[in-house]
Amino acid sequence: MDIGILGVLDVRESGVSVVPTASKPRQVLAVLALHADQAVTVGTLTEELWGRRPPRSARPILQTYIMHLRDLIAPALQGAPDGAGKRTAKQVLRTVPGGYLLDSGEGTSDVREFERIAGTGYRTREAGDQREAARLLRAALGLWRGPALADITAGEYLRTRIRALEESRLCALDQRIEADLRLGRHRELIPELTVLADRHPTHESLCGQLMLALHRSGRRSDALDAYRRLRTTLVRDQGLEPSAALGRIRQSVLSAPTGDTPAPGAADPLARMC
Repeated sequence: MDIGILGVLDVRESGVSVVPTASKPRQVLAVLALHADQAVTVGTLTEELWGRRPPRSARPILQTYIMHLRDLIAPALQGAPDGAGKRTAKQVLRTVPGGYLLDSGEGTSDVREFERIAGTGYRTREAGDQREAARLLRAALGLWRGPALADITAGEYLRTRIRALEESRLCALDQRIEADLRLGRHRELIPELTVLADRHPTHESLCGQLMLALHRSGRRSDALDAYRRLRTTLVRDQGLEPSAALGRIRQSVLSAPTGDTPAPGAADPLARMC
């Protein structure tokens, strides 16, 4: 079974989609797919579907959704290669003590692949190989086809998990940009960082990276403008001042000689800020 979470929900058995059209069965499949090969409790699925006030008939309704999913899985298994086709729908979507488990049969999961590649990228960057780290993190980010579970009407449980996935994506993006900055790709990064800073107007790390890229490209006033835009938004929307770390980047830009375009490395007064 191949599972796609990082975009629209895409769950395929032997190449055949088993994603239902009805909203609530899709929610059930999304939770099971997100935790493929792990047990998901009835309580978790009930919370996702109905929140804290499920109907009295919640359990039999959930069982009906599970039966519907198995009905979609069963014909897909008929086209499986020899050996894999011996599995039944009940073996793929198993009933386990207290809940259910979607058995991927050692299939693929874009979430697991993203976490594996990104994790290797983080370790590679820590080891000092910025070029390989940038390549790995770019590959991990390339697995995203859009917002996670973009076509699912999510309950509170899935909304929380989707936010966590988005934070993981932003973390990988942040580290990939850091690696590219250390490789001296400042001018190349400015268009991307400009779009990202506009999309996330209170994200201080992205603002700091944009300031750094602009400063190293000889665009001191634009770097300071980026700081002012973020500060204005923070004060207006949240009543907060920028962090001390971002303030230090601003001060370093202000104190740099006019026209200075430092090269990346330890000598750059901003390098330790990124």
